[in-house]
Amino acid sequence: MKNILLLGATGSIGDSVLSVIEQNQQSLNLYAITLDSNTSKAKDISESFTPEYIHINNEKSFNKIKEDNEINSKVLNGSSDLSALINDDNVDIIVSAITGFAGLEATAIASKTGKTILLANKESIVAAGELILLSAESSGTTIIPIDSEHNAIFQCLAGEKNTDDVSKIIITASGGPFLNKSLSSLKGVTKEQALKHPNWSMGSKISIDSATLVNKCLELIEAKYLFGLDEQFFELVIHPQSIVHSIVSYRDGSSICQMSNPDMTVPIAHALSDSRRLKNNFDAIDFSSLSLTFNEFPEDRKKLENIAREVCKNGNSSGIIFNAANEIAVKNFLEDKISFNQIYDVIYRTFEATPMSNITDIESIYEKDIESRMEAKKVVKSIS
Repeated sequence: MKNILLLGATGSIGDSVLSVIEQNQQSLNLYAITLDSNTSKAKDISESFTPEYIHINNEKSFNKIKEDNEINSKVLNGSSDLSALINDDNVDIIVSAITGFAGLEATAIASKTGKTILLANKESIVAAGELILLSAESSGTTIIPIDSEHNAIFQCLAGEKNTDDVSKIIITASGGPFLNKSLSSLKGVTKEQALKHPNWSMGSKISIDSATLVNKCLELIEAKYLFGLDEQFFELVIHPQSIVHSIVSYRDGSSICQMSNPDMTVPIAHALSDSRRLKNNFDAIDFSSLSLTFNEFPEDRKKLENIAREVCKNGNSSGIIFNAANEIAVKNFLEDKISFNQIYDVIYRTFEATPMSNITDIESIYEKDIESRMEAKKVVKSIS
């Protein structure tokens, strides 16, 4: 029986993890969860899975659920409790599913435990990939990606001697709700339109990232760190059907892809498996009527991709600046303070205006993140 700590249990990734655990209760146990403030969902999870611990980041929500005294799980709060929970000897697998830069603290702590991390929090790798991967290596921590694209690469590389035989890795993007739309035609789109992804059901932040294609650029940076390859090995391709999640091409001419219908339980079930794959309810691909298409990454979003490639090459604080600028831009778009197209303006101008610096530890990452967000807010103020 594997004991699982689910970080960010109330988000869309959390839902998929819980679904896989529910289907495999003979081998998987939800030992503990963390969340920010969704106490209603925390109560539901507690009733269904009876975890030993629930860590609530938001102090007001923590106090409320303690006062209500409606759940049997032990309720925790604060950084010291979070660190103790992550380091709990009873925990076998840590699922890092907190959205955005907020997931950095927990992911950084987890990287030092020697446990297995199932990673969905790409922003922590974008901002601190070098430090986290170094920490994981020195601690004997195993990182298995559960984003569909990175898990696909992980599966396609399985059994290969090393990455020296790889000639190219193709990361696919659905194109989001604005597939085949030029950037100039998107000035008046609403947040409701941007949130309506054609294939996936996701949280608001990642849905907007998918609509802007920023998500694919974040995934490029993450892949560079996770698989230890230069950015030149990675190609971003639009694949509207979201069936082929990534393709690995080898120098002998072979290309191997991972395919499934768009369903996050598929990569999660794979990552939670041991020697045999876990049971998972999923919609099978109908190959008799399958039609797949692939297109180039849009030319009018190439500047975005170029920034991501610059981050891959330069490292240090560049990923922190890129991620912070995007998070501020998305937040302000969702609050109706800037237009969809201005998300790009905030990213570009913040990235150009914020000086690069060397990153030596987690504290310096937080300092640079604060600085970058302040610059992004200035840009928002100047255009709104």
